[in-house]
Amino acid sequence: MKSVLLILSFISFYSVSQPLKEYNQTKNKIDKKLILSLGTWATTNFVVSGIGWATTPKGEAFYFHQMNVLWNSVNIGLAIPGYFSARKATTNLTLAATIRKQHQTEKIFLINTTLDVAYISSGLMLRNEAKTNFEKHNQFNGYGNSLLLQGSFLFIFDLTAYLVHNSHSKKSLNKLMNSIEMSSTGLGLKWNFGMKPVFDKSTCL
Repeated sequence: MKSVLLILSFISFYSVSQPLKEYNQTKNKIDKKLILSLGTWATTNFVVSGIGWATTPKGEAFYFHQMNVLWNSVNIGLAIPGYFSARKATTNLTLAATIRKQHQTEKIFLINTTLDVAYISSGLMLRNEAKTNFEKHNQFNGYGNSLLLQGSFLFIFDLTAYLVHNSHSKKSLNKLMNSIEMSSTGLGLKWNFGMKPVFDKSTCL
């Protein structure tokens, strides 16, 4: 482990290779597509349920639409700045920074997936509570159904996002890691992609 950290620290002082830059460009494109899909879902839900909330008599459907609007107001609020952040994200990262960013991204989506299970569980709990709480039967059922819908979508979304990023990492980042070898002098590191070295920088002791 110490040798790996030493190598990553050593590499972090060097300029970014083109393959590494292309990797980060692809990662940013993935992020933008994911955020756009979340924003599309949120906006569609907001508009449809906004109309439903305004036109549906007070009952189970009324509360279902109400929760959808409130829930997706938050999603839209997250999607808009998230998209612009992904657009402005730098691709000039060192290998160490790229690996760190990749792990952070995967960790976030895994944590979100766990939270999504909690949302679904909350929906089930509200539906179960509605069976005995006749005063708030419609409200609990409507909110519960909304949480089940939104939680299920987010679970699929976050799990898919994790798998896509993880697959991209295994396919491309691992290949970059495997291309690192000692320079010809034995005093540095270089990128080697089967042709002439893309990156070769040595240092004197």
